[in-house]
Amino acid sequence: MELVELIPKLLQASIDGDSKMLEATALMIVKKIRKENPDVAKDISQIIAGMGSSHSNASTRSIHFSSLPVDKESRYALVSSEEPLPVPDPILAPNTWNQISDFIKERELIPEFIEAGIVPPNSLLMSGQPGVGKTYIAHWISNKLGLPLVTLDLATSISSYLGRSGQNIRSIFDYAKEQPCVLFLDELDAIAKRRDDAGDLGELKRLVNVLLKEIENYPSTGVIIAATNHPELLDKAIWRRFDRTIEIPMPDSAERKRLLRRHLENYDIAIGENTIGYIVSHSQSVNAADICKLCEHIKRQMILNPSKSPRIVALAELFKISDYDSKIQKEQICREIKNEFPNMTQREISQITSIPLSTVSRYLSKEKEGDNNE
Repeated sequence: MELVELIPKLLQASIDGDSKMLEATALMIVKKIRKENPDVAKDISQIIAGMGSSHSNASTRSIHFSSLPVDKESRYALVSSEEPLPVPDPILAPNTWNQISDFIKERELIPEFIEAGIVPPNSLLMSGQPGVGKTYIAHWISNKLGLPLVTLDLATSISSYLGRSGQNIRSIFDYAKEQPCVLFLDELDAIAKRRDDAGDLGELKRLVNVLLKEIENYPSTGVIIAATNHPELLDKAIWRRFDRTIEIPMPDSAERKRLLRRHLENYDIAIGENTIGYIVSHSQSVNAADICKLCEHIKRQMILNPSKSPRIVALAELFKISDYDSKIQKEQICREIKNEFPNMTQREISQITSIPLSTVSRYLSKEKEGDNNE
């Protein structure tokens, strides 16, 4: 296509408010004039990149954003919109952190991508168990890019009226396109299930088609982040629509220790290094969100019970979220605590585990008898 033929397309896209077509046509123009008119190509690139600038302030955004889209049946808002708020860097495995950081770098290099004729990446799909930090990462990215976070409300977007759900999804994407933002599709599996699932209604399958088209046509000036706890339920075509797909794993021992240090703040000194190490080694099945909650509970109890040993308080809170049902498990944990903390009394072990003192005494006596028999 000749350069002059792109001008009507550019004008039409501008009149129609079609940011995706406007961006694509501008990119084609940049490619055609880059060699002969590098300065003009650079100027166009910077203009396109400016469409997604994170430097506009909250008042400017509020002027451009229309009122929140609502479901016509219930009149409830289909999304929530939050201004970017400072949050600490997420604590992640090195490989996961590098992928998230690269996504941020790619967004910061939009002018360079456009000048090189490359469509900037704008979408990220995260999978992982509940509580590993997917929502937290979305908030962190919103802050890093200086863009508001627009979150899909699944409860209202899935309508009881046939065909209404697809209209709701279109309304959500139209709203998000009005101004650069981070569109967060949480629990994506609820609206993007595999279309080969015979148990699903045809309406849900049509909804997936609508979603695929909207993601594909979303302008690169905005960002789409999606999260799922059930990646196996997602339609295969959904995976191909995202520039990056990242699995967020459960925190390993190093990450759990960093989480404890951060969220216990200065209280970790009173609790002690050995106790921190014990909590780390006995929290393999605890997700990041629950570790943060554990820290909050420990701090509250330390303030409520200043006369209690910080070690006892911390370990007692750990065992409230631990799963020790059988007699063998309870007996084993009493012995483990005694071996880890030799100076700890049976009464303190009883306070930690909520196992009756007489039972703790019996468990530990059996161990001593076994040692003597050897």
